[in-house]
Amino acid sequence: MQFTVITGMSGAGKSTVLKFLEDMGYFCVDNLPPVLIGKFAEICFSPESGINKVALGIDIRGGDVFEELFKEMDLLKGMGYRINLVFIDAQDKILVKRFKETRRKHPLVDHGRVSEGIRLERSILEAAKKRADHIIDTTNLLTRELKEEVRKVFDADGQYDSLIVTVVSFGFKYGIPADADLVFDVRFLPNPYYVGELRELTGNDREVSDFVMQWEQARDFMVKLLDMVEFLLPNYIKEGKNNIVIAIGCTGGKHRSVTLANALHQALAQKEYSVHIQHRDLEKDAHGK
Repeated sequence: MQFTVITGMSGAGKSTVLKFLEDMGYFCVDNLPPVLIGKFAEICFSPESGINKVALGIDIRGGDVFEELFKEMDLLKGMGYRINLVFIDAQDKILVKRFKETRRKHPLVDHGRVSEGIRLERSILEAAKKRADHIIDTTNLLTRELKEEVRKVFDADGQYDSLIVTVVSFGFKYGIPADADLVFDVRFLPNPYYVGELRELTGNDREVSDFVMQWEQARDFMVKLLDMVEFLLPNYIKEGKNNIVIAIGCTGGKHRSVTLANALHQALAQKEYSVHIQHRDLEKDAHGK
C-alpha cells in the first residue's frame, strides 16, 4: 500500500497534483480531517478494499490540523505502515500573482492582504515542510512540467528516488540563499560590470556570457564544478535526498553568477535529473555589480 499525504501552500498547486495522481491510479481524497486518517487508513489497508495507492490532500482550510496530522502519521508509522508527506510550495510573489489572477481571497484572511495570509500560512506550515519526505516547488513550472515532476516523483514502486536540482544565481551583497545546499563563489572571475557596454546587460545576454566564458579560469571552474556535482548527486540520492539547491554567487547576482548558473543548468539538463534555474537577484539592482 502506498499512502501519501499532500500538503503545502495555498495556491501552490496541491489540487492539481491530486488530479495528476488520480490519473495515475491513486485513490484521492481532498481535505480529509486528520482525525479521520487512522480510520480511513484502516479501511484502505484492509484486503477487501482493492485500494493499493492513496493520496490525501491536507491543507490550511482544515484549521489547526497539523499537530493532529503528525500524531496520526506517527501512529500509522508505528504500526508498520509506510506514510509519505509531500509538500507543494512556490515563491511568495508567485502565490500572490496566482491569487490575483483567480481573484480568490486567501483562506486565512477575510479582508486583509493576500501577502499577509501567505506570511501567516508559511509560519503555520513550517513544521510540515520540515517533516516532508519530498518538496515540489512549482514556482517555475508550467502545468505540463508539473505533471512530469509528479510522474518522476511518484514512480511505480513508490520509491522517492527522483532528484530535483535547482540552480540559483545570487548576489553576495543580498545574502546567501537560505535553502542552499551547495554554495560557490565566482567573484574571482573578471567582472563585466567594469566593461562599459556590458554593465547594463546580464548573464542572460550573449555578450556577457561570452565575456565571462572567454577566461580560462571560468572554463576550468565549470569543468571542475560539473565533475564534482555529477559525483555528488548520485550519492545524495542514495542517502534519500530529493531536493538539492546549488547556489552560485557573484557580487550583485547579475553577470558572472548568472552566466555560470546557466552553464551548469544546461549541462545538468542533459542528464537524467530534473533541473530548474532561478536568478534570484537579477533585477534587484539595475546598476549592481
